[in-house]
Amino acid sequence: MDILHLVDRLEELFNQSRSIPLTRQVVVDEDRMLDLVDQMRVSIPEEVKKAQQILAQRDRILAQSQEEANRTVGLAREKSDQLIEKEAVVQAAQSRAEQILAKARLEAEGIRRDADQYVVERLATLQAELERILNQVRNGIATIEEDLYPDQGGKEVVEGEVVAD
Repeated sequence: MDILHLVDRLEELFNQSRSIPLTRQVVVDEDRMLDLVDQMRVSIPEEVKKAQQILAQRDRILAQSQEEANRTVGLAREKSDQLIEKEAVVQAAQSRAEQILAKARLEAEGIRRDADQYVVERLATLQAELERILNQVRNGIATIEEDLYPDQGGKEVVEGEVVAD
């Protein structure tokens, strides 16, 4: 399942939860929340797998580009060997082969750069979503702990740590 869909469902759970009067707190259905968190744990490896597939696709494209460049250089060399008696033709063929190789290298570098940028963007998006989910989960835990420990004034989540009031 898509992690963003699960995040939307978690947000919907918080929005549909009953609010505690005169506070900004809500009572969350623990089973539903934990079920969504479990689904997120399953979904995150899928997102990582997608990123790995993108990297594998990038590597395949780079390998294909290198094969094409090698094939083109090989063809240019064969052609130049056939025309070795004519120096001008040989020089032109070598020049063309170098141009093709340079172009292939530029294209391969562009593809590599685009693939890397795409992976960075996807991972950054995933990181932001995970941080948002983590904050929501921490807030949910704090809310539930306030209900569990009303005599102690509840507990408060501060930057990843649970601190008693």
